[in-house]
Amino acid sequence: MNDTSEKVTPSILDRSRIVLAHGGGGQLTDQLISEVILPRLGNETLNELDDAAILNGNIAMTIDSYVVDPWQFPGGDIGKLAVCGTVNDLSVSGAKPLGIALSLILTEGFAKRDLETILDSIGESAAEADVKIVTGDTKVIPGSGIFITTAGVGLRDPAVKLASRYIRPGDKIIINRPIAEHGLTVMLAREMPDMQSVLKTDASPLNGLIDLLLKQVPGEDVRFLRDATRSGIAGVTTDIATNTGYHVMLHEPDIPVDAHVQHAADMLGLDVLEVANEGVVVAVVSPDVADQAVAVMRQHPYGRQACVIGEVQNNRDGICEITTMIGGHRIVHKPYGEQLPRIC
Repeated sequence: MNDTSEKVTPSILDRSRIVLAHGGGGQLTDQLISEVILPRLGNETLNELDDAAILNGNIAMTIDSYVVDPWQFPGGDIGKLAVCGTVNDLSVSGAKPLGIALSLILTEGFAKRDLETILDSIGESAAEADVKIVTGDTKVIPGSGIFITTAGVGLRDPAVKLASRYIRPGDKIIINRPIAEHGLTVMLAREMPDMQSVLKTDASPLNGLIDLLLKQVPGEDVRFLRDATRSGIAGVTTDIATNTGYHVMLHEPDIPVDAHVQHAADMLGLDVLEVANEGVVVAVVSPDVADQAVAVMRQHPYGRQACVIGEVQNNRDGICEITTMIGGHRIVHKPYGEQLPRIC
């Protein structure tokens, strides 16, 4: 008789079992959602697959889990990550965060002083985002580490319309800051803990920046917002191409990447476009307001290096392409699985 309690480490080619890459935010995640989850749970709201669901026209709701390893890394920890991630998912839907529910899954033996550090970080991040932790739950299990789940509720002006269906040919793609620092920071902290590095997470609450953008740029001209988390810039821009059916053209020389980040990515053999961010928002805006949107974002501390990195073109091929530093072209693909396990 088979022992069903035996630990199974499935191959990525074994389609009958879940693998780590199913949680990476890439193509395998999309397959899991479309082939397993939506056929059983799908409905008009869930099928939108937005970062936050919109209920009754103006209530936004989101949920996320955080399993990052190590739980602490330069510039932040799992607590800061949880608050920022929840706030940002609400904000890119155009909602003002109202409250966060916090679920802690602690493992037996986890140090109380470490829990206190994480809770202090949660409090500080929530204060910066002007949002309260309003309810929660705590469980203790065998194992090691800490896991956090947060659910957030926000209020959206019904006049705000943000979705890929509003994107039009000619629209410009903007980001607020250099990319890929969070994922590489966590990777180095996990794999090379004794190495000294200047990298630190970009995790930050973006609700202030997004609120400023939506207040100062005409609503109908801001088409789409998305935070570029697990699958990075590549994940967001390929989704835009796929969901709209238009050709998306990125310009590598215009994409800000810190020299230390690029060096770390090259050393590890990673594409910075695919590396996770926790403080980068991708905005698609009308070409008429692109310069204004960049100027508005640069007024905010988390948008000082905002810039246009590409545009939506009228070719109906659903492809994302990038012009390289040397003038060549290559297709940008959504990551298949996950380059860096447990980044968030």
